[in-house]
Amino acid sequence: MLELRDITVKYGNYAAVHQVNIEVTQGEIVVLLGANGAGKSTTFRTISGLSKPASGKILFQGKSIGGKSPDKIVQSGIVQCAEDRKLFSQMSVKDNLIMGAYVHRKNKKQFKQTLKEVYELFPILHDKSDFSAGSLSGGQQQMLAIGRALMAKPKLMLLDEPSIGLAPLIVEQMFESIQEINNEGTTILLAEQNANAALSIADKGYVFENGKVVVKGSSEELFSNKEVRKAYIGA
Repeated sequence: MLELRDITVKYGNYAAVHQVNIEVTQGEIVVLLGANGAGKSTTFRTISGLSKPASGKILFQGKSIGGKSPDKIVQSGIVQCAEDRKLFSQMSVKDNLIMGAYVHRKNKKQFKQTLKEVYELFPILHDKSDFSAGSLSGGQQQMLAIGRALMAKPKLMLLDEPSIGLAPLIVEQMFESIQEINNEGTTILLAEQNANAALSIADKGYVFENGKVVVKGSSEELFSNKEVRKAYIGA
């Protein structure tokens, strides 16, 4: 479904991402693990069209998307949920969700159905639909950010650090919701520092260090890898 071939991204002379190869098959949950600054977010920005690769190819459903603008990439079916959520804090919860559906704004029937599905997934968003996004708790804001991304009916959703700053119980609920979204047919690429939670729902993963993929494998392989456990899981 998504394939990154030898992707290098540079800021000046500095290679933030160096010859990265990633493959995401339809229906999978794939996780990118690594510390802050390891290259995960740059990889996401490059897939989304916000950063341009210096070299390499990005293929989505067999077609190159390397030079496409971010809006065209959203229309093709890739939607990113950014690390800092990027909500419109003064706008209501419902208006934030409406913004997410912009690419499908002409299809009123689909909009209503998708809104219903988001409210079923996150009932608190329905209860607080007239509240401003800025008044929500951290967990609720993350739900809204994911809900807004879902409004674009993505084939592939990029989730950048969805657990950051959330209490453990909320993290658990968040990952259950991500699994549910995947079960409903959306492929997920997840960048996450919480390796334990991420690997518990992922099919496979890639470990980033200094802009390079240093380990890859199934969730089971990464869980049993002593170096990965020591660096990211503990024990």
